[in-house]
Amino acid sequence: MITLMNSFIDIYCERLGPGLWAEPINALTNLSFFIAGILLIFLARREGGLEWKSGLLIGLIFVIGAGSTLFHTFATFWAMLSDTLPILAFQICFIVLYSRFVMRWSCWKSGVLLALFFVAMGLAMNLPRHWLNGSLEYAPAFLFVFGLGLYHWRFALRERFTLSLAAFIFALSVSFRSIDMAICPTFPLGTHFLWHCLNGAVLYFSARAFILNWR
Repeated sequence: MITLMNSFIDIYCERLGPGLWAEPINALTNLSFFIAGILLIFLARREGGLEWKSGLLIGLIFVIGAGSTLFHTFATFWAMLSDTLPILAFQICFIVLYSRFVMRWSCWKSGVLLALFFVAMGLAMNLPRHWLNGSLEYAPAFLFVFGLGLYHWRFALRERFTLSLAAFIFALSVSFRSIDMAICPTFPLGTHFLWHCLNGAVLYFSARAFILNWR
């Protein structure tokens, strides 16, 4: 188990071998998550103060930034878990919080929506890892953000296009993640760093849509 947790992972173009600074650009661009979290703190305070719902989403964004930084510096299995698990946690929390407090759905309806997300995740995780550089595992997240974005555009009281904007940026970020290894021979830096930069914006606009409308 200890050997597995410390096993070396090399799945990005920028990394050429082990070492804490083998992915400097991928590591440094995680600042986008911390910037997004700080901006959301100011937004939440302006809207009446931080409470547990907005605080949970903002806190998870900081954890995502920290976990991704760990993964792109240590590049081990345990660091990968510190990267992927907070992302999954944010997705789950956002679906539940948005459906409960913006859509005003009952607990059981929100539970059904979350169950559908898990089913979609299970199907996506069983697809071949080499397809689109493993980015298909994020297809359920995109579809749910897109679907919620349509609802937001139709029914939200404030900034109706914010969640649709998050879905559009997410589509771009997934595209850059997908071509990272394919473009490596001609662009050795790769494009995964753009996944970080754009996903900071995705999380910012997603949480912003919730913070401005949950009341």
